[in-house]
Amino acid sequence: MATTIFPHATGAALATAEAHKDPQDLIFYSGWFCPYNQRVWVTLEEKGIPYQYQEVNPYKKEQRFLDVNPKGLVPTVEVDGKALYESLVLCEFLEDAYPDRKPSMFPGDAYTKGHVRLWVDFVQKSFVPTYVRLLQAKEQDKQEPARKEMIEALRTFTAEIKGPYFLGEEFSLVDVAIAPWIQRDDVMIEHRGYTREAVSAEWKRYADHVVQRESVVKTKSDKEKYDPLYARFL
Repeated sequence: MATTIFPHATGAALATAEAHKDPQDLIFYSGWFCPYNQRVWVTLEEKGIPYQYQEVNPYKKEQRFLDVNPKGLVPTVEVDGKALYESLVLCEFLEDAYPDRKPSMFPGDAYTKGHVRLWVDFVQKSFVPTYVRLLQAKEQDKQEPARKEMIEALRTFTAEIKGPYFLGEEFSLVDVAIAPWIQRDDVMIEHRGYTREAVSAEWKRYADHVVQRESVVKTKSDKEKYDPLYARFL
């Protein structure tokens, strides 16, 4: 973790956090900088679930937070004194715990739900690792194969997109799962020779559309605050 990390959300994300500072039955322990955290934040905003936002300083975690989650991990959700963590577990928990809150991140029938889970798993296990490998590839001779690997993963994903979102008109957990990394692809564009167009025109349309989703925009901090997080890789 970069030691220059900014202590709280900024920009649109700060406004969203400020709008959720009052006590609620659900407490969302957040790290504004974390893409996994943003998955949960986007889901909360999509479904309109009442929540209290609590920023967690990764270098000075308050005892109240550690009492709830001794692992000290964000994102964490606390309800009735009980805590859960891990981003995708939390997204599914919010679906199950608040079934009347719409939209559902698992729209459609049982087959569609299974289809969503398969492609969320692909994002988690196939795409995200390629993003990390390219980010960590400082040497030019390592960047080219890492970039190709990430682009191939995205092309595989893109082949399943119905448009404008993964399932079509409905925004789903697949879109939630990948949106934070699309939002953070600036570092790849500026420093790793990646472009959305290099994947395909279809991917660029999809990516451009996802980052304009209101819930994604509302949970995004100012770009200059993300940049120091990547400085050690560049």
